[in-house]
Amino acid sequence: MTNFTVLQTTFIKDNVSIRLQNLNNHLKQIQSLSQDHTPDNESVKNLIRETMYFIEWIGPDVEFDHAFELANLGRFLTRWLFSSEEIWNNTTSKTQVIQELAAWSESVSRMSQLVVLQS
Repeated sequence: MTNFTVLQTTFIKDNVSIRLQNLNNHLKQIQSLSQDHTPDNESVKNLIRETMYFIEWIGPDVEFDHAFELANLGRFLTRWLFSSEEIWNNTTSKTQVIQELAAWSESVSRMSQLVVLQS
């Protein structure tokens, strides 16, 4: 189990752009692990939980529109977390979630670039 207090202390020391890039890396890891034929559900679930903390720690430091978008990402991940068994057992649902993850990853990547330009 990750010590989230230590992780938070380390995470929030970085500027927002770096934090968004770390969030994007987590999304890509989740996507990659999910594409495996026999994904390790617990690893994916733990990574999703950690990613949700990242979202929480980034939200207060970005513009309202970005925070709103991150909150929607958090809702998407929460729905996935609570429906994971159904999703893993349904190829169509799993493919859809993987595609949505790719879209979210792209969105977070654009967001991190915008934050750099606004700094």
